[in-house]
Amino acid sequence: MEFSERQARIVEIVKSSSPITGEQIAAKLDLTRATLRPDLTILTMAGILDARPRVGYFLKEQKESSPIMEQLRLLRVGDFKSLPISVRENISIYDAIVTMFTQNVGTLTVVGENQNLKGMVSRKDLLKSALGKTDLQQVPVSIIMTRMPNIIMTTADEPILDAARKLTLHQIDSLPVVEAFIDEKGEERYEVIGRFTKTNVAKIFVQIGTLGKR
Repeated sequence: MEFSERQARIVEIVKSSSPITGEQIAAKLDLTRATLRPDLTILTMAGILDARPRVGYFLKEQKESSPIMEQLRLLRVGDFKSLPISVRENISIYDAIVTMFTQNVGTLTVVGENQNLKGMVSRKDLLKSALGKTDLQQVPVSIIMTRMPNIIMTTADEPILDAARKLTLHQIDSLPVVEAFIDEKGEERYEVIGRFTKTNVAKIFVQIGTLGKR
């Protein structure tokens, strides 16, 4: 399992000072307990740490992965992706806002011909435009979108753990699911075939938790 820098520091602290409480770990890192909670949960689920009530965290002697983590490693983005919500780059910012709210999504994929990925526009991008003096009905969404190659993507065969890590690391709500192809000029392009979001991740955990109760 690949740790983030903070998770690696947590493991080292527990290794040298166990048993140690979450509050004590947070104090050593000069962070709040709430900030560390997701990292501690991930490390516990992964079978790296063991937590005991009113005692603290220990480093597990056996490094075997938990059953949940083993299940997650087998799952692929393509099995859980949602349909893409896409707009063309010449659409107005106003129409993009309407599309976002009618489709109830937080991010829109901007595409060209053959669903060729051109950019991404988020709720935050649209809000900034709406708060300014921009003529929303005249300015195309291409003016405010994040363009290639500055887009974080995923593929249908990528493990959901890796895709979820991208969402967390880059603090974004959605990843376009793409297939690479070569255009008539011999350049690599990306066809949008879906989207993978934080909502997808939440649904996966709910499904695994539900199956575990049967």
